[in-house]
Amino acid sequence: MSDRRDVREVTDARVLAALAHPLRRRLMDVLRVHGPATASVLAERTDQHVGNVSHHIRALAEVGLVEEAPELAKDRRERWWRLVARSLRWSGAALSDDPAEEAIAQAVQSLTIDRHSGHVRAWFAAADEEREPWRSTAFAMEKWLHLTPDELGELSREVADLLARWNDREQSDATERREPVLFFTYGIPARP
Repeated sequence: MSDRRDVREVTDARVLAALAHPLRRRLMDVLRVHGPATASVLAERTDQHVGNVSHHIRALAEVGLVEEAPELAKDRRERWWRLVARSLRWSGAALSDDPAEEAIAQAVQSLTIDRHSGHVRAWFAAADEEREPWRSTAFAMEKWLHLTPDELGELSREVADLLARWNDREQSDATERREPVLFFTYGIPARP
């Protein structure tokens, strides 16, 4: 069963402002995919200097997106970090009382879309040998639906439940290598 810490509803513009930095988003993704890590490990996985990573991890900790995991340290000098919640969600509506905060939410959402698009573009630009084992299973999907706002909310919950089921499933075949797979979807009112 999914831990309720899986999804954090962000309603504080300071948290979203912290997410506006691309390296911070990348550090959170590394923690999401690989689990708790030290600044040294995060630096290695992101090709950054340890001091730079330490600065950005502390900025994420200040707004409660990551926390220390002292039980993983081998000694008092070693600092491990983990996500507070595996997933985040936010909307401009939660911050709509303040135009500046709503603008921050919209900017972060725009950066998120750019980041997701960048992952897709990188997949299509990858060498054939990298793409070959995934060629028949990687997918893009779109569907136009006619929904009410409540129905869209219900669809969102169903998709979240489906992803939680896949995330929490037992992996019976430990010999087959599993790769990180990014799944993202947007459900928004739009005009064709």
